[in-house]
Amino acid sequence: MPTDLRTRKLAQLAVRYSVHVKPGEKVIISGGSESIPFLVELYKEIILQKAIPIVRVNLPDINNFFYKYANLDQINFFPQYWMDTVKDCQAYIGVSSDLNTRELTSADPKKMRARAKVTHPISDYIVNTPEKIRRVSIAYPCISLAQDAEMSLNEYENFVYNACLIDWKKFGKRLDQINRIFEKGKKVHLIGENVDLKFSISGKNSIADKGEENMPGGEIFMAPLRESLEGWIKFEYPAIRDGKEVTDVYLVFEKGKIIESKSSKNEDFLKEMINTDKNSCYIGEFGIGCNPKINRFTKDLLFDEKISGTIHLALGMAYRQNGGGNDSALHWDIVKDMHKAKILLDGKIVQENGVWKI
Repeated sequence: MPTDLRTRKLAQLAVRYSVHVKPGEKVIISGGSESIPFLVELYKEIILQKAIPIVRVNLPDINNFFYKYANLDQINFFPQYWMDTVKDCQAYIGVSSDLNTRELTSADPKKMRARAKVTHPISDYIVNTPEKIRRVSIAYPCISLAQDAEMSLNEYENFVYNACLIDWKKFGKRLDQINRIFEKGKKVHLIGENVDLKFSISGKNSIADKGEENMPGGEIFMAPLRESLEGWIKFEYPAIRDGKEVTDVYLVFEKGKIIESKSSKNEDFLKEMINTDKNSCYIGEFGIGCNPKINRFTKDLLFDEKISGTIHLALGMAYRQNGGGNDSALHWDIVKDMHKAKILLDGKIVQENGVWKI
């Protein structure tokens, strides 16, 4: 089967632009078996850049088996060999694809939470030490994700490539323009349909995602001051994690902490995640979707958090690049539609009904 030339262009974008691979560097490429055609193109591109590819192909249909039969010693086993490999590399390209997006639907959330705590140092190193390892999470179209998005595979391929293969330098200038406004801001107020929430971003670093750590990029994100959130929010879009779909998430905050949480589906799982550790009941990220090529919900967070006219809050960990302030094994983004709401910054409307006023 011939290679889709857009796959090759996406590989070039990841290697040359997102993680800026240099000669002699060691680069991890990791993805599932369904993403092998893309892993092959990434491998070739890394070789052409005179760097060293380190390939990790994840086996299908093993995660549910692990959580069903693994004993305590196996759950608590720390893969030091993988930590050592990651620390020996200068770049990491993680391919977002899935053979079965609902594989973990019936898995024990307590076991998943325990395992997440064990492996957290590895993911924390990858996402929070950019001075040591450059990383990008990148999309690759596959059948299961197309099904979740309620598209044919051909439609989904077009959707993915259109969202990724854009002029990032040109679009990045617009993101920088928006981001500079929030860099100077102190107080955010989200108000409108299903939300009345205030918080402070004073002294925090606002970041423009221009496709360098996520592909597609297309958001600005920051970390609210941990104890500053006051108010409530209801999310119209379902929150999806580990194969579980949590719908109609409703959260109430007092002094930054979630004091009330409800959902119409999988509420027990929601509460389990909120109680992952002592800091998972706080918010680590406030993001605003800006990618004009992403205009529909697909049940894939890599795209959904970039939908133009949405915001998202992440339960748990605050990225160090945003100034940190909340360490947690959890980082769970939940997306809200803002087409019937406003974003106020220091008392001024900067976005109304999903349209920027700046």
